[in-house]
Amino acid sequence: MKTKEKILELLIDRQGRYCSGEEIAHILSISRAAVWKAVKRLQSEGVAIDAVTNRGYSLTETADFISVRGIRERLRPELEKSEISVLPVASSTNALLDERAREGAAEWTLLLAEEQLSGRGRNQRPFYSPKDTGIYMSLLLRPENYTADQAVRITIMAAVAVCEAIEVISGEETAIKWVNDIFLKGKKIGGILTEGVVSIENGRLDHVVLGIGINLYEPKEGFPSELRPLAGAVFSQKRKDTKVCLVASILNRFYGFYTDPFSTDYLVRYRSRSCVIGRRVRLVSGDRTSDVLVSGIDDRGYLTVRYLDGTEESCCSGEISLRVSDECFTDGKP
Repeated sequence: MKTKEKILELLIDRQGRYCSGEEIAHILSISRAAVWKAVKRLQSEGVAIDAVTNRGYSLTETADFISVRGIRERLRPELEKSEISVLPVASSTNALLDERAREGAAEWTLLLAEEQLSGRGRNQRPFYSPKDTGIYMSLLLRPENYTADQAVRITIMAAVAVCEAIEVISGEETAIKWVNDIFLKGKKIGGILTEGVVSIENGRLDHVVLGIGINLYEPKEGFPSELRPLAGAVFSQKRKDTKVCLVASILNRFYGFYTDPFSTDYLVRYRSRSCVIGRRVRLVSGDRTSDVLVSGIDDRGYLTVRYLDGTEESCCSGEISLRVSDECFTDGKP
């Protein structure tokens, strides 16, 4: 870990009070000059650090960073010993965590990054992951007796956990576009990517990497032009400790769904937030594209649809787009 990253971690852990250059130098066994240079580097990179003569350095009151300690102290007891890592930058948290999974990492290992260079969504589409503005996290699961088709349950559980956590912290209503897109005020603010590895021996999932990306704040320069009509953010301004609170809340809620094999309550909550039930949408499944009416979401989490000829089908995979003539958002609500 670089000196500037060590200093940032120290300031995050001590957010709310000032640390003198001498104190930081002593803790990290470096010179005060090295502390000064590292702080200047962090400030030049946009980190909001106050520097006050005779007091030292402190993150501003509105600074919002992810810290392992901040997450862990908010987790339910069953998750307190989970392995948690936070990277300043990563290629893709899903890709990196998959590597750790293949090396034997334990279930509930969590990897987060402040920025992703190659974040991705479904079908390898890029997921815009700029520095400091979002939550980019991947969670390792080792589900027992899950087939690949049943992985949709994990996505649905995660979608509900994300929505409920956002609603509590923001006071706003969220909506879900089957199966993995999270909307707020009519714009996409998050997505979920569930990737599994199937055992050749029994056809069951060996492990699953659950990726969650949330646009918490809008980038300072705004979203790229191609995303502006579609992408939104939860908040317009940064708020202290929001990231750690949101991450912990998502994990706590997801754990409750995932570890209760007999409950289907998450499906009820998912359906209540669906912005596609009762709507005509365009369904792309494999090489087939069809206009369909969404009649519901069944107990497996599959999308139930009716085709123009009246036939019905349940789909465990595929993508849907809302037809312009049947837009489901009015005044930002489904």
